[in-house]
Amino acid sequence: MNLVKTTFLSFISTVIKLLSGLAINKVVAVYLGPAGIAIIGQFQNFSQLVMTLGQGAMNAGITKYTAEYGKDSEELPQLLATAIRISFFCCLFVSVVLISFSSFLSKEVFDSENYGFVFVTFGFTIFLYVLNTLILSVLNGLKEVKELIKVQIIQSVYSLIFTCGFVYFLGLTGALIALVTNQSIIFLVVLYRLRQNGLIKFTYFKGKFNRIIASKLFKFSLMALVPALATPISHFFIRDYIISNLGVDEAGYWQGMWYISSMYLMVITTALSTYYLPRLSEIKCNLELKAELKGGIKLIFPVVCCMSLGIFILKDFIIWLVFTNEFSPMRELFLWQLVGDVLKVTAWLFAYLFVAKALARQYIFLELAFLSVFILLSIFSLNTFGLIGMTYAYAASYTLYLMAVSFLVWRKFS
Repeated sequence: MNLVKTTFLSFISTVIKLLSGLAINKVVAVYLGPAGIAIIGQFQNFSQLVMTLGQGAMNAGITKYTAEYGKDSEELPQLLATAIRISFFCCLFVSVVLISFSSFLSKEVFDSENYGFVFVTFGFTIFLYVLNTLILSVLNGLKEVKELIKVQIIQSVYSLIFTCGFVYFLGLTGALIALVTNQSIIFLVVLYRLRQNGLIKFTYFKGKFNRIIASKLFKFSLMALVPALATPISHFFIRDYIISNLGVDEAGYWQGMWYISSMYLMVITTALSTYYLPRLSEIKCNLELKAELKGGIKLIFPVVCCMSLGIFILKDFIIWLVFTNEFSPMRELFLWQLVGDVLKVTAWLFAYLFVAKALARQYIFLELAFLSVFILLSIFSLNTFGLIGMTYAYAASYTLYLMAVSFLVWRKFS
């Protein structure tokens, strides 16, 4: 399946996910307001970090080596058996920490000890999330795009019903419960579908632990853990800085703008993770890599430009549709945030080469350098220009990131 077909199928899945997300966000905005959006954003950053740690940050590695080994290879059962054992121990550690330090985490994340039960619930359900992501990573590596898209659509519809119902009846508490329990039901759906079509044999997971494969996965874990740790931490810091200097509502506006960016860019990011990573992983020739990269730029760059332009033109309608009139100050954030989005996606096209070829040192250096620059520029711009300065910092940071990653790709693969 080529990039065009994958992008089209990803578009269908993403539209459904987008509509589901819009409805969820609208309910949260109406019932909880800007402050509620900021609080949920804070918890989402935390849960993103926890979930990455819980599955050992191996998703990209599992996808890469599944694609590289192939469905009928002798190495695939060893890969899956090794991956599930690593995931189990990582998940067990994270689960114990969440349950044991629930009150402390509640105080740190929410500035209140009233939400300790959320972290306890998270600790008991995270293993289901880990199994779910592992299996989906294998499906991605096997290029079972249609099945992967079906599961994603089911997940979106379920999340819509489940989350909106909990927010309506339980408010902020319901939203938090929904965030930490969605993965439980989705895993049961994935398990049922796999039993029906037989794409993955569960006997594969009973094989022996392979140290060589484990070391390969560890390299991918490092590449995933650095941004997984650094990005939420940087967002925690920046959000707290906005709250301290401008107020919690302003933090909610900034969080809302990030939400819009992440939602419409899902079309691109889903296509890249579904098609690009396994495709680049199996290519051995540099000339073929260049051709694939050029093809991706020719397709993705115009698409993201058109999408960003459409978002900018419809910004007032989008604020009304996704949020409420309380969020109208967000409109000044759109222009440079969208410019940053275009630069971000273009840079990702290059950066995926580092992930696909397991170039850990270069990738980790780029990510840490970018996040450091982003934080410093964010503080400077916020103090100089106010909240709109956050979008200046975002666009400027990704300009530098794009320049750096394209230069390194040219040097490495020329």
